[in-house]
Amino acid sequence: MVLFLKKHPMGFSQFFVISPRGDTIIRKNCRGDLPGDTADIFFHEARFYQGTHQKAPPIFNLDGISYFYQQENDLYFLGTCSGNMSPCLGAEVLHRIARIFKDYCGVLTEESIRRNFTLLYELIDEILDYGIVQETSSELLKAHVFNEPVEMSKSKLKNFKVEMGSGKTTPSTATDKPISFARGSGKKQKNEIFVDIFERITVTFNTNGYTLNSQIDGSIQMKSYLSGNPELKLALNEDLVIGANNGTNYSSVRMDDCNFHECVRFDEFENGRALLLYPPDGEFTVLNYRINGEFRCPFRVFPFLESTNLYRQELLIKVRADIPEQNYGGNVVITVPVPECTTNVTSDLGKVPGQSCEYVANKQEYYWRIKKFQGATEQQIRLSILLSKQSTESIRKEIGPIAMKFEIPMYSVSNVQVKYLRILEDNKSYNPYRWVRYVTRSESYVCRL
Repeated sequence: MVLFLKKHPMGFSQFFVISPRGDTIIRKNCRGDLPGDTADIFFHEARFYQGTHQKAPPIFNLDGISYFYQQENDLYFLGTCSGNMSPCLGAEVLHRIARIFKDYCGVLTEESIRRNFTLLYELIDEILDYGIVQETSSELLKAHVFNEPVEMSKSKLKNFKVEMGSGKTTPSTATDKPISFARGSGKKQKNEIFVDIFERITVTFNTNGYTLNSQIDGSIQMKSYLSGNPELKLALNEDLVIGANNGTNYSSVRMDDCNFHECVRFDEFENGRALLLYPPDGEFTVLNYRINGEFRCPFRVFPFLESTNLYRQELLIKVRADIPEQNYGGNVVITVPVPECTTNVTSDLGKVPGQSCEYVANKQEYYWRIKKFQGATEQQIRLSILLSKQSTESIRKEIGPIAMKFEIPMYSVSNVQVKYLRILEDNKSYNPYRWVRYVTRSESYVCRL
């Protein structure tokens, strides 16, 4: 005799969008098999995981209910289920829903979601059927969505820089417009294409400033507002090498591995390192890549720790910017963990323009913030760590590791570059605007003491 067990298809029982205050903005009850207060239970657990002040992991189980969530601009995208759902599937579904919402609203904020309330419910009904994913393509969803998005007012943010060398810039809010407005009938829309090269770097230094391990996780993202959906030709470095070096020149850009979007064609990639594609609606990733091994780190951290007496430790931190002087690191935050027996931490920083420091006792951490760290310069700070106990070797080991967060606009650590972006359009009057931005961010940037 063969027995067949009833199995729920893999999908969400509920979907929510929750504000930073815990208000439920969007609610979709897909199966009706879970209680209605799961959003309130999640919000409390997300801030006080298992009764502590720790942040909850992106996937956790509580009382037989699995919670999947992702934070975007302080908003919580939450999916719940009672069955055994694949963690990778749940995380990917939330990521794609957030991306679709951004494509249709232009910008992902609480205000934009509230003002596009009806449109987003229409999208969710098309994306999830009985909690199972039906469609996650912004382009294909347009055929089933009839509400017009409400465009948000734009704020003053950072700039994109044009790639063609003209020196022109445009506000980054130029991409904060819904895709329906880009090709909607009766609305005149400027033909524009935006390309972002994002690189997230992971580096660990020793006390002498030498690199112990390093890695770059990069991506080339694109957002198109071109009428007629023309074919594009995106050319990268000609000396780009994928995989083993095979005796290639040391100066070449080598990617350990990469993956491309399904719309990319490789007809001219082997000879000219050019990618051919018809860009879909909305924001999408043309290429993801990973680079292991040594590279020129944008910042070097040099710590010097010494004991002045039994109850005081002196820590001198020197940070050198090894980037060109025309570049800078923005919103730099250097975090120094201190021992549990610390009573106070003082510094010799004083009142330096664009810099501030703060000791947070309940976290046992000291923060040194630099608004703008110019390239080819050096900054330093001396900390005096006062202890309630006599200093020992184990107490000194509680100092550090020093962590650093930063963002460098218009700078690529790996030297991956967009050489040119051509619009393969026969019409000579078709003159689009092409914008390229490079951004390097720290993923994990630490120095051991």
